[in-house]
Amino acid sequence: MKTHIFKFATIAAVLMLIGCNNSKEEKQDYQNKESIQNQIERGKNLVDVIGCNDCHSPKVMTERGPIPDPNRLLSGHDSNEVLPSFDPEAVKGYVLFNMNSTAVVGPWGTSFAGNLTPDDTGIGTWTEAQFLKAMKEGKYKGLEGSRQLLPPMPWPAYSNMPDEDIKAIFAYLKSIKPVENIVPQPVPPIQ
Repeated sequence: MKTHIFKFATIAAVLMLIGCNNSKEEKQDYQNKESIQNQIERGKNLVDVIGCNDCHSPKVMTERGPIPDPNRLLSGHDSNEVLPSFDPEAVKGYVLFNMNSTAVVGPWGTSFAGNLTPDDTGIGTWTEAQFLKAMKEGKYKGLEGSRQLLPPMPWPAYSNMPDEDIKAIFAYLKSIKPVENIVPQPVPPIQ
């Protein structure tokens, strides 16, 4: 009888330990998921506040004017959009935006807003370190030895943001709907 009670007590103790360990793991999982969700929400707020959609989202016209296209949020300059021709002499000394504000002509040539969605044509293959380098150092695709990001991308201002804010933006961008869109390469200035 004592042997059965001892076996029962041992099994009960082991089950309690296993149960306690699982609840600690579950609690840690929950806290990690909550922390990630908070980071994503912070990133969304920062994207909204600093106006990423202004240049990185194609627009649709509404009765209140153009708004970011909800189906193509942060997908960059639409690769299918043909820019109208213009007289470089008529805009000399000016910066000219297209109607979506996703392409800009200036003394540097024509630049196009990048695809910030988690599609492979956007930042889908980027690491957090690449995103930090792009935002802090203005490096194209966050790659060492690459060209500088072109205007109007205000990376010099964003370089002053705390790393945690930039990481939150990256977490949010990785959580949104991927949109396949290969943004054109910049066009050099017309001579």
